[in-house]
Amino acid sequence: MTDTGRRVKIAVDAMGGDYAPEEIVKGAVAAAQRGDVEPVLVGPLNILEAELAKYSISGLPISCVNADNFIKEEENPALSVRRNPRSSIAVAARLVRDGEADGLLGATATGSLIASAIQYLGMMEGIARPVIGGVLSGLAPKTALFDLGVNIDCKPQHLLTFAIIGTVYARIFLDIPNPTVGLLNVGREEGKGNTVVRGAYPLLQGSGLNFIGNVEGNAVLTGGANVIVCDAFVGNALMKLCESSVGAMGGYFKSKMKSHPFVGLLVKGKVKNLLKSLVSSDSVGGGLIWGIDGVVVKIHGHSQAAEVTTKLGMARLAVERGVVSCLKTELSKMLEHTN
Repeated sequence: MTDTGRRVKIAVDAMGGDYAPEEIVKGAVAAAQRGDVEPVLVGPLNILEAELAKYSISGLPISCVNADNFIKEEENPALSVRRNPRSSIAVAARLVRDGEADGLLGATATGSLIASAIQYLGMMEGIARPVIGGVLSGLAPKTALFDLGVNIDCKPQHLLTFAIIGTVYARIFLDIPNPTVGLLNVGREEGKGNTVVRGAYPLLQGSGLNFIGNVEGNAVLTGGANVIVCDAFVGNALMKLCESSVGAMGGYFKSKMKSHPFVGLLVKGKVKNLLKSLVSSDSVGGGLIWGIDGVVVKIHGHSQAAEVTTKLGMARLAVERGVVSCLKTELSKMLEHTN
């Protein structure tokens, strides 16, 4: 847990993302105005200072740290991080490593963010790969999916660690003391699925987690389990499907309301609110990269200021609630249970 007598400092790669640095800086300023988090913007000082000059920041808890350059989207993540230690994402990660910041946030390409975090912060003992997860939809606000975008090819042991991470997530952010864990599969029977899923089943059975067996795809939006584990190939496809559902359904309702304009006027606001509830893109914890030995938050590359502000608040919450130490404790318990 962080010292509650001071603000939480979050190092922000101000040069990562489609709308950097303008929207990143704008979102960081808005977060600083709230007063409970101190963004530390990292990037070329001349660029950052020019952006900050657009705002009245006198007295605000916001600062800058110089980085000579930044990693571009098309560059090889691992090679670029090693060869470019003065890039904005590398400098930001070192601020966390050196205790000058409590957490790291970036709209940086996922590969570059993870490579920097692993190089400078390292992985937790007992976790081989980092993972991203969270709640996908307001239709099932107590169901989180892991992995949503990092590990395309998995081994059974990886799915077990996803389940442990998901359990910690559900306890801390969804306030569920003993979350149920389901293994995403094409059927509920134990022998179903591919080699990886079949191999993960007995590991989950013997883990000491609240494992309820296989669950099918319909469980994702109906709350069939509090934590559902799968590889990122499946998880990311499900996430993109949920994200696209708002636009697709909005277009459908819009076309129907043109045929019935009076009814459209009556239900327009209700439909809009309903569609917003379908996707939980800002779900607390959804942008955390779990397994890194430090608080690291990824935001979409197309994120604009409001998302930056929201995710800075999420990073602060992760620091204050001690998610890293909680996960280490759960890992230790699991190792004791299985040995």
